[in-house]
Amino acid sequence: MESEEPLGRGWRGTEDGWIAAAYDMLIEGGVEAVKILPLAKRLRLSRTSFYWHFQDREALLAALVKRWQDKNTGNLIRQTERPAPSIAAALLNLFDCWISADLFDSRLEAAMRDWARTDAALGEAFTDADARRTAAIRAMFERHGFGADEADIRASAIYLTQVGYIALGTAESLERRLERIPTYIETFTGQRATEDELAVFAARHLKG
Repeated sequence: MESEEPLGRGWRGTEDGWIAAAYDMLIEGGVEAVKILPLAKRLRLSRTSFYWHFQDREALLAALVKRWQDKNTGNLIRQTERPAPSIAAALLNLFDCWISADLFDSRLEAAMRDWARTDAALGEAFTDADARRTAAIRAMFERHGFGADEADIRASAIYLTQVGYIALGTAESLERRLERIPTYIETFTGQRATEDELAVFAARHLKG
């Protein structure tokens, strides 16, 4: 039987710290791994410290769902709404999500989709998120002069391609991803990005 002795006396940790540890366990082992005692041991805190921040495990899981909604869905929508002089530049703004984990966390997205297969409420949240994200991409195309039907098809193609990347665990180096970006832009928009647009995009992601 595992000991439940306090591992960190006199300190209860922070709400963000508990959520961060829960995030790590979700990524590593799925939602079933996110349990209070293992989290407490990882943080070297007593199990009772958890209850200063959360009513129960369900409240912690709800915080993980909110983190996913705010980061992945929220940032994706905001990126589609950024001002852009062309549809190519607008799509490059969206593609920032596929490059930067600060904007869109693909590991979290994959773990959440796995979780949603066994949680009906989260499954519904994903249905809503997928619809909102696709609608935002569609609206981006419409703002750049595409008709509703064409915008819908192009938006779906873009979104389902990225969902496929995540579902298959496709890994590409940053250099390889940047090499492919111009062709993706032309494929998804029917237009070519300018050299200046591509240079600005690359500069956002290349270090040094």
